Amino acid sequence: MKNDSPFHRLSSQTVASNRREFLWRSGGGLGGIALASLLGSDGLLASGAHAAEGGSRSTVPQYKPRAKRVVQLFMGGAASHLDLFDFKPELVKRDGQKSEFGEHVEAFQDGLGPWMKPVWEFKPYGQCGKLLSEVVADLGTVVDDMAFVHNMVGKTGVHSQATYLQSTGFQLPGFPGMGCWVSYGLGSMNENLPAFVVLPDHRGFASNGPKNWDSAFLPGQHAGTMIYPGQDNPILDLFPGKNGNFVSPRSESAAHGVMAQLNREHATAREGDNRLASRIRSYELAARMQLSAPEAMDISQEPGYLLDLYGIQRTTKNWPKEINPEEERDYFGRKCLVARRLLERGVRFVQIWSGNDNGFPRRNWDSHEDIRRDHGPLSQGFSRGASALIQDLKQRGLLEDTIILWTTEFGRMPSTQGGKGRDHNPYCFTNWLCGGGIKGGVVCGESDPWGYKPIDRDNPTTVYDIHATILHLLGINHTQLTFRHNGVDRRLTDVHGEVIRGLLA
Repeated sequence: MKNDSPFHRLSSQTVASNRREFLWRSGGGLGGIALASLLGSDGLLASGAHAAEGGSRSTVPQYKPRAKRVVQLFMGGAASHLDLFDFKPELVKRDGQKSEFGEHVEAFQDGLGPWMKPVWEFKPYGQCGKLLSEVVADLGTVVDDMAFVHNMVGKTGVHSQATYLQSTGFQLPGFPGMGCWVSYGLGSMNENLPAFVVLPDHRGFASNGPKNWDSAFLPGQHAGTMIYPGQDNPILDLFPGKNGNFVSPRSESAAHGVMAQLNREHATAREGDNRLASRIRSYELAARMQLSAPEAMDISQEPGYLLDLYGIQRTTKNWPKEINPEEERDYFGRKCLVARRLLERGVRFVQIWSGNDNGFPRRNWDSHEDIRRDHGPLSQGFSRGASALIQDLKQRGLLEDTIILWTTEFGRMPSTQGGKGRDHNPYCFTNWLCGGGIKGGVVCGESDPWGYKPIDRDNPTTVYDIHATILHLLGINHTQLTFRHNGVDRRLTDVHGEVIRGLLA
């Protein structure tokens, strides 16, 4: 019986072809991608070719790295540095007095009421004696491993632009996220899992949504892969839906054959266009993830004491509608524990988002109305999960080569808005870092006595400096991690950025 399948015809046509041509033609380009990967691993591709197709080996100049992986904790909506990390005695002293900034202030919602002291009490923690708010007291057990940067500045008080800036290094859409650049520069440590994984807030996206982790002009496989721990379908579209029972092995094989033929024709007509290759890589990764991802996200075998450390509930609960600290600990702790499991299995970059619900009462960090109501549960949730993650990584020997970065898009004003809330403050906010190559128990960069602006206004810290420092610790010169796009050598740090030497251990 004659076999007219696309695979049979292809094989017949390529008997006399050389090995390289056969590999490229078989599977509609899949074989060619596999060949490129093998050649790239053996150093046989021309410089830059492998990285341009999204290979796992970087062509950028490198030096000995201090870290291999990164976790970014992003508080969507703008967390208040003044109520969590940056204690200001002057605000306590002048609480309720008319605020005087000494200059015209462009406020987002005219939140320039009286000075307002921190909502919670502060006290010293650790051998370093760092003052922390009682609402993030769980971080006190690991504060000696943390480095605080209190003189961060942004460029805008608009959430969407400011979030882009912290995520991608640019205020406009169309630029890759930091995790995309790390994936592009260093590649994957586990071919069965993505290099860049995103754990969004279970309630929704922050400003800009998936554009914060989109690959933009980088090859598509470097985009963040979204995972929702604790949900029935944590990775969308990884397995056939319930209505897909009509798909049989025979029909699936036939569909693959048709797609292979279409892919072949598409690639032949578009020489030098790597978008199809990137898409195929993504599908290949999805196929491998079907085997590896479920195991990586299964926390059922973790010991009880570790679940308690992260604040994870043993049984499913119907949470009340009001904001609940126990609920926040469970959700954020679950993300942090899954992040640890992903990191130890070779994921390069994990991004965890907190607080992305615009309903009322707020479950995000944009606390214009009531800092205590909004920040309280969210702060207790992230601080418990982050503290557990640091302790867990440390006892496994992974913290020494894993960087943890806590950030938000901007801070909040030292003056009150409506008596209980605070307005946007892009002029000063806080980041903290710990882990791979970061000096613990230090403050690097201070704010003024009111937490309004950096105390040294001529030498603030920017997101470019944070990004440059993280790339440096990963062994990458940030000025040389570039991608040619529209005639410009683009990079994560644009034309800015200096490594913050005071953060380095």
